[in-house]
Amino acid sequence: MSGSNSMIVEGSWISWFLGLQGHEFLCRVPLDYLEDKFNLTGLETLVGNFSQALDLIFETDFDNEDWGTVDTTDAEQLYGLIHARYILTSRGVEDMCLKYERGDFGSCPRVYCKGQKTLPVGLSDLSCQSHVKVYCPRCHDIFHPRTRCALLDGAMFGTSFPHMFFMQLPNMRPQPPKDKYVARLYGFQLHQKALNPPQSPEQEPKNSGSSLSQSTFGALDNSQASCPPWRRFNGI
Repeated sequence: MSGSNSMIVEGSWISWFLGLQGHEFLCRVPLDYLEDKFNLTGLETLVGNFSQALDLIFETDFDNEDWGTVDTTDAEQLYGLIHARYILTSRGVEDMCLKYERGDFGSCPRVYCKGQKTLPVGLSDLSCQSHVKVYCPRCHDIFHPRTRCALLDGAMFGTSFPHMFFMQLPNMRPQPPKDKYVARLYGFQLHQKALNPPQSPEQEPKNSGSSLSQSTFGALDNSQASCPPWRRFNGI
């Protein structure tokens, strides 16, 4: 733990917030980062009661029982947006790397990813748009976390974090899966068309009926083709 982090006392609002169940994905933003106004640029337009929310984040003597009537929603939103910025820095990536190596963010559910560790990611950089997802660097897909952290706001991590993580730590990027599931029936590989859903009536070609009749009964010979339709199957 860095010196700036150790300055945050256990009774602070930040310690209380990070200690809540379901907040294990979050890391501790250092005080010196929080105190740098440059890092907060633009956030005053995104968070209501910005000044009061920031004061609450800096509160060093926070007891939820004594502060039970205080609405912490704005402070939680502000801390989450600051957190999304911090984890894009070299120090933030380092802090999140420790959690990644411990497996705090879970693993990919795909069989051929073989338990690949995941990283949190948001679908939007704006608050209250969607919950956090986890990104698998092996198959490059996203999934719902299988922990209580699934209720965290995705904006607390942003849309860029996993990609910045591996740009700064390229040696940790895993190789893609070597194996791929192949659908088979009685040992034979199914054609791609067999895996597609059936076409709806609106999607079927307008001449599908005539095509079906021709494929069912075979092509008509020249003599029948020249006959009127009502005479073809009357022995004439």
